Amino acid sequence: MRSQSLIPHFPVPALNVLLTQGGRFVLGAEPGSTFDLLVFYRGLHCPICAKYLLELERLAPEFASRGVQVVAISSDDADRAQQMATKVKASAVKFGYGLSLKSAREWGLYISTTRGQSSIGIEEPALFSEPGVFIVRPDGTLYYGAVQTMPFARPQFHDLLGAIDFAIAKDYPARGEYTGAV
Repeated sequence: MRSQSLIPHFPVPALNVLLTQGGRFVLGAEPGSTFDLLVFYRGLHCPICAKYLLELERLAPEFASRGVQVVAISSDDADRAQQMATKVKASAVKFGYGLSLKSAREWGLYISTTRGQSSIGIEEPALFSEPGVFIVRPDGTLYYGAVQTMPFARPQFHDLLGAIDFAIAKDYPARGEYTGAV
């Protein structure tokens, strides 16, 4: 069963993953000055993920100039995560790996089962999480979140940059926080 959605203004789940470049990413240990942008991707088997992460790498300096730390995360093992980082020529984006499916569920991500080889001939893991994009404040609370059941039609990073600019300029609050009766 999928967990309940995360709520803006409230703390997000813990996140502690190994990084392809060595060390660990521990959410909140060294947050971006403005936000952390967490991009959960399906894994090496996903050609749409590779294209999406190429765009993230291209725009990573723009995010950094706004005080946003960028991390791409999957449940892939070290080898597969390194292959994806190499494929997208990662230099500015940190690549986290080994995300447990339990942690993926805590983040509200959908879990899929393998269909064998993907369209690019890479074997899918037995179970893997579907995409999600989260913007987290330095205090560990959710600012923005989007999860998907499919690899298609993800939030565009150029749009997120515009949203971050607006949020900073207008001190715009996180929305969707109401949990009362309707």
